[in-house]
Amino acid sequence: MDLPLVSVVLPVYNCEKYLEESISSILAQSYGDFELIIINDGSTDGSSAIIAGFNDPRIRLFDQENRGLSASLNRSICLARGRYLARQDADDVSFPDRLTRQVEFLENHPEYCMVGAWSQIWQEAVPTRRSHRHPEKNGALKFNLLFDSYFVHSSVMLRKSVLDSVGFYTEKPGQPEDYQLWSRMLRGGYGRMANLPHQLVAYREVEGSICRLASRSFSDEVINLSMANLAACSGRPISDPAVGDLAALAHHAFCRLSGAPDFSSMLALMFVAAAKLQGDDGSCSGGGVRKEIYLRYARVRGAYMLHLWQSFYYRVRKRLNLPQL
Repeated sequence: MDLPLVSVVLPVYNCEKYLEESISSILAQSYGDFELIIINDGSTDGSSAIIAGFNDPRIRLFDQENRGLSASLNRSICLARGRYLARQDADDVSFPDRLTRQVEFLENHPEYCMVGAWSQIWQEAVPTRRSHRHPEKNGALKFNLLFDSYFVHSSVMLRKSVLDSVGFYTEKPGQPEDYQLWSRMLRGGYGRMANLPHQLVAYREVEGSICRLASRSFSDEVINLSMANLAACSGRPISDPAVGDLAALAHHAFCRLSGAPDFSSMLALMFVAAAKLQGDDGSCSGGGVRKEIYLRYARVRGAYMLHLWQSFYYRVRKRLNLPQL
């Protein structure tokens, strides 16, 4: 029996409302050489019955007691037989040409370790005019990954060989498992990265999702990962105030500032880090990345100045005993 080229991994936990549409979107792909690995992670709603309603030989279903998203993803990876791993959320939708375009890209660009795509944003079942249009090219994308995730998780396709080297998703509670993995790939130099400039998936915003209910501790973990990225790629110690201040300002976490930020030091840090990430064609040090550096510099400086103004404004109102607006 020939092995599939692509393994689509789809963890499921209580997603009965949109699960049928999600699975159908994979089975309707224009590219057919794939297996669909569904991990039913202890669902207690009607998800099991929905999955059972599909009769397609490309589906490989595994039931388990509830272990969480990261553990389900890691089990999927261990079971995968394909050269490429495509991620799919149980409430998102892949448009028909998604796998075709991503397989073609990775087959034609062996120097790339992963590729994502732009996405439409749906509010529950209703398409909106909003979209995720993350940086496309390796240089700008890797530079921005120093600070946060710039992939739609449900849009990515990775080389399985890279995960065999860098490791799988963290299963530590409270961690941004996707950004943690991208960060390890970034720091380890496992290859170039890209986002296809086409809306190939629909990202669904639903009540209760982790992105809509992100806790302070979750945000702190993202900042900690950003600090580790900045330190590793700039060669500075993670205790350097510029490292912590830059990561904190990028996420408006003013309570984590060391004092008065040194913006000249932060700008120099960004240029060194971008050079460290430089690709074979110099794409991380070219004009596009230089623009990203100055845009980031303007954002963090502007955020800090606005913070100072607001702090001054509220101190004055409090001193004058004026009512808050």
